[in-house]
Amino acid sequence: MSVAFTKEESAETASETLLPDRPISPHPNLVTEAGLRALELQLAQARQAYDATGTIEDVNERRRQAASPLRDLRYLAERLRTAQVVPDPTSTDAVAFGSTVTFAREDGRVQKYRIVGEDEADPKAGSISYVSPVAKALLGKAMGDVVNVGDQELEVIAIS
Repeated sequence: MSVAFTKEESAETASETLLPDRPISPHPNLVTEAGLRALELQLAQARQAYDATGTIEDVNERRRQAASPLRDLRYLAERLRTAQVVPDPTSTDAVAFGSTVTFAREDGRVQKYRIVGEDEADPKAGSISYVSPVAKALLGKAMGDVVNVGDQELEVIAIS
């Protein structure tokens, strides 16, 4: 058969299916035990998604469908390789990695967040990364301490 009748994509099209790697944080990869389990689950899900693309007959479509799970596999494998599990704090005397801290803002709002690793942070679900400005300001503080974050004052009102 003539090459003219085969369905092969150009190098340009092939490069379009390669996604750039997800950026890896320069900070230590601290995680809670739950965060480690979540990374392991996400890796398994990415592996499943990648494996599922193997059944796609069209080479071009298989490459397109595999690009995202393949990128996630690389990212998650690296995050698991570098994960440093930090046990839950044994004291509530000061805010630490893994602590849940409740603080009051000047405007009267009261907020409560657990300080966790970067990959497990989800502010809408009540967790923030230990490298976030708020967490950095609160780490090491005790109940009653006041910290400044930007132009806001935050007062620690509970640590659990």
